[in-house]
Amino acid sequence: MPKSFVINASAAKPKLVVIFMHGLGDNGAGWMQAFEEIKNPNICYVFPNAPGIPVTLNFGMVMPAWFDIKALNFDGQEDKQGIQKAAEKTREVIKEQMQKFDLTSDKILLGGFSQGGATALYTAMTHDEKLAGVIGLSSWLPLHKLFVDQNEGHNLKKQDCAIMQYHGDNDMMVKLKYGKMTNELLKKGGAKASMKVYPGLEHSSSPQEMRDVKVFIEDLLSKI
Repeated sequence: MPKSFVINASAAKPKLVVIFMHGLGDNGAGWMQAFEEIKNPNICYVFPNAPGIPVTLNFGMVMPAWFDIKALNFDGQEDKQGIQKAAEKTREVIKEQMQKFDLTSDKILLGGFSQGGATALYTAMTHDEKLAGVIGLSSWLPLHKLFVDQNEGHNLKKQDCAIMQYHGDNDMMVKLKYGKMTNELLKKGGAKASMKVYPGLEHSSSPQEMRDVKVFIEDLLSKI
């Protein structure tokens, strides 16, 4: 995995580490700039960069992606092997940050935008240790049928942390209905999931959304 972008905490040891993953075809630099606007001096922010892989949805073009995207609907064909490989890579980043700062897993917050948020959600819901929280912007839960059927060890009660989703109601790329379906699935399965919807917001972020992300993160920080 290419080297991550990082915003360091002001102290040598942060109280919390936020690992935030970008969307398809992007890199961590833009999100690092967005978090510069809402950063807290007690938090270290890490923005991993996805490797370049061929993406079926974009006619096999090689671009930064956490896994292959074959379709844009909730019940479409999914890259199971790629999604699970991305989750393992994300776990490596979690472990690396825990070791680097001598932190327990409940001091690690996982998040991302679009495909990065999907990777964060899947990683969190299959992670053996409790995390500080999860934030998913314009995203969805991949391989959701495995959770519904509780196959291969997938169980929505596995992760006990707070999960916050953010989604625009004018998102034509990852439609709001898929975000809502994910939220309903998480809650029905026993996860502590909430959701905020932004009128008029397309497949992107907004200053209000980032302010809400800041409130959520700082609320978690205050409980540490």
